[in-house]
Amino acid sequence: MNRRIQVLGTLCFSLIIAEVLLVIISWLLSATMMEGVRSLLSSEGIRWFFGSFTAIVASPLLVWLILVLSALGCLQKSGVATVFSSRREKTNPYNYRARLALGVAIVFLLIYVVIIALLTLSPHAILLSATGDLFPSAFSRSLIPIIAFGVVLFSIAFGMMSGRLKTHADILQALSFGIAKGAPLLVLLLLLLQFYASLRFVFT
Repeated sequence: MNRRIQVLGTLCFSLIIAEVLLVIISWLLSATMMEGVRSLLSSEGIRWFFGSFTAIVASPLLVWLILVLSALGCLQKSGVATVFSSRREKTNPYNYRARLALGVAIVFLLIYVVIIALLTLSPHAILLSATGDLFPSAFSRSLIPIIAFGVVLFSIAFGMMSGRLKTHADILQALSFGIAKGAPLLVLLLLLLQFYASLRFVFT
């Protein structure tokens, strides 16, 4: 079994055990009438656990992780990495089509960067805050999606021009490739978010 999966599995199991222990500890501490502690086994705790679960896991962190995984998977499936490695390997020539694909992808990326710059750096830019600040603003809140979309645009442009991504199905597979490989990370994040929220419920 992959060592990374083993480590993630151990972390997930540890979080489940920690959640169970927190339930028991919260019940014991609340039974002693300790101030500032709420039991997860009380009627209030059970209602909170079931009623708030979706809101808890529907975190920007989850969306960011999905976007990052999709972008990295798309980058890998597009074959960009093999282009740069081929320049160091005589057995894998750096051919004309790969150079052309890389040039087109860079052009698309530069156009995207210019568009984002116009939306953020020009006077009274749309993505700035009401006071004209960059942080915090709509730009800063969407920084991860902006970067991820830029990587996806670059990867798809390269993949299509190089012949790695020939059909819509290939593009869809590239977009979902990283999510499939990073699925254990998604499970780990869900457990971590729930455990953190449970801690805040019990001790606040």
